[in-house]
Amino acid sequence: MLDILFPFLGGLGLFLVGMMLLSQGLIAFGGDLIKQALARFTGTPTKAVISGTLATMVVQSSSATTVTLIGFVSAGLISFTQAIGVSIGASLGNTATGWIVAGLGFKINLGFYTLPLIGFGALIKLLGRGRIAELGLAMAGFGTMFVGLDTLQTGMLGFATLFDFASLPAASYGASLLILLFGFGLTAVLQSSTAAIATTLTALHTQTINFDQAAALVVGAAIGTTLTGVLVTIGGTIHAKRTALAYVLFNASTGILAIASLPVLSGMIGWLRLHTGLDPGAMSLAAFHTLFIGLGVLIFLPLIAKFAALVEGLLPDDDESLTQRLDDSLLAIPTLALEAAQRALENTALELFEAYRALLRNEASEAQPVNLGQLGHSLETTSAFVSRIEVLSSDAASTTHRIAQLHAIDHLLRFRTRLDDLHRARHQLGSPPYAWAFERSRQILDLAVRGLREANLANVVPEVEAQASALAALSREMRHELLKGTVADALKTADLLATADAYRWLERIGHHVWRISHYLSLGRPEVPHSEPPG
Repeated sequence: MLDILFPFLGGLGLFLVGMMLLSQGLIAFGGDLIKQALARFTGTPTKAVISGTLATMVVQSSSATTVTLIGFVSAGLISFTQAIGVSIGASLGNTATGWIVAGLGFKINLGFYTLPLIGFGALIKLLGRGRIAELGLAMAGFGTMFVGLDTLQTGMLGFATLFDFASLPAASYGASLLILLFGFGLTAVLQSSTAAIATTLTALHTQTINFDQAAALVVGAAIGTTLTGVLVTIGGTIHAKRTALAYVLFNASTGILAIASLPVLSGMIGWLRLHTGLDPGAMSLAAFHTLFIGLGVLIFLPLIAKFAALVEGLLPDDDESLTQRLDDSLLAIPTLALEAAQRALENTALELFEAYRALLRNEASEAQPVNLGQLGHSLETTSAFVSRIEVLSSDAASTTHRIAQLHAIDHLLRFRTRLDDLHRARHQLGSPPYAWAFERSRQILDLAVRGLREANLANVVPEVEAQASALAALSREMRHELLKGTVADALKTADLLATADAYRWLERIGHHVWRISHYLSLGRPEVPHSEPPG
């Protein structure tokens, strides 16, 4: 029994380790390019599906694609509709591994021929630097995967001598559903649908199970692969939860459709065997996997917009806070975390600037401090989030963005405090001595708001700085005149001091608006955005 169990468990473990190393190495080697492609080429549902398919085929992990996708949605880099297209594509791309295993792993003793690849890959990983080292890791993982597959076959052949799984009932829908649940559970335990599918392909290849049973197991594995995305969203934002739910609903619906139409799909596979020379066994199972996921894509693709509306209805967005996109899952991808923090800071800055505009217009009410309190809470939440972003010391660009965001938070907090002070002196607003200062403050404010709304801060910052410096110079001059008594004849001493303080507040607020604009212009990460639909 141990001669059977040990090779089975060892082979499965080697295959899992190989898959993890291969995925980790490929993501580290070309992950930036893949993330850029996901963000840039998802403008239409068809492009989103193609992007998700290709990305998953490259990294050999639908879970990696899904986790990255959830980060993109949480950060607001792509829309929810685009995310559904990518997740559907990830399911289709996940079928590629079955073809590799069935087409190469069972026809050629790759476990033997890839042994040197493990050695060379390990040496490259140990001696190389940067991306080259990660390529070595991927090479070692690829070789280990097929060594594990060979060992797994040995264990599976032993199981076939002990248990006749092929004799289990498979003709009824009840039996198919039971086997589907077993495939779902296997994927949940292994945390890899690829490993579960490879195990199923091996079992079919060694005739441990029959084709119908293998087909039900593959359907269960396809549904089970959504668990990783679900686990990632625990405690996450509404956007992350919606993406995970859409992924689950698509795979579950497609799986149920596959089980319901299993005789039809099996007939189609039989037709392909007859007319295209498709090999029976593992190759036919790989074709079945691609076929039922492909049919699901064809059904859902025209309905993505309606499907998105359905998911949004199931999970309505009750949180309208400025920090709702600050999902802890983003911390695993510093660039995305910085992007989400930047958006939260820009939106908070706009809200504070609008509060300032209301004060300048003397439109503030007793309710204003409540709003300022909420904005202060948003800033504190964002500050805590940015503080938890771990940026590598070698990543100079991300380090610069993070430092700039922390500076922006500091000025935004002080700006909010100044607005509190100015709000308490609102009974004096509108007095003639302030007219010139208000006008200059409005000009500074309009420039900063325009830069934020048009994502053009870098171009308006010099003018904001010039206006803030002019306001500071005039404010100092006016305070000097007040204290000399030149313009203070009609003012009582208390009013004179209050007026001087108000000028100082306006001057410092102008300074903060300039510094906020400056640091926000430096804080934006270079993250690609999706092209507009059309």
